[in-house]
Amino acid sequence: MSKKRRQHSPEFKAKVALAAIKNEETTAELAQRFGVHPNMITTWKKALLEGAGDIFGKNQNKRKQTDSKIDELHRQIGELKVENDFLSRKLGS
Repeated sequence: MSKKRRQHSPEFKAKVALAAIKNEETTAELAQRFGVHPNMITTWKKALLEGAGDIFGKNQNKRKQTDSKIDELHRQIGELKVENDFLSRKLGS
């Protein structure tokens, strides 16, 4: 008999990890309340604390890189459209 693992959404994991960080309840109490193993709560809490710095640092740099990449792609699309229109006119006449 195989045991099927439950998959939790990132939102649920964040909610549980934030509750663990608040320290209003013990890990065992949180585990009972949310229906997960205490080790999972510890793991999610650790992941949240380790990844919190990325929210303010790396992600902003990624957004800037993404925005500049989008601008570059729009520029290339514009150039290709001009070339396409030019070639269409030359072939049409």
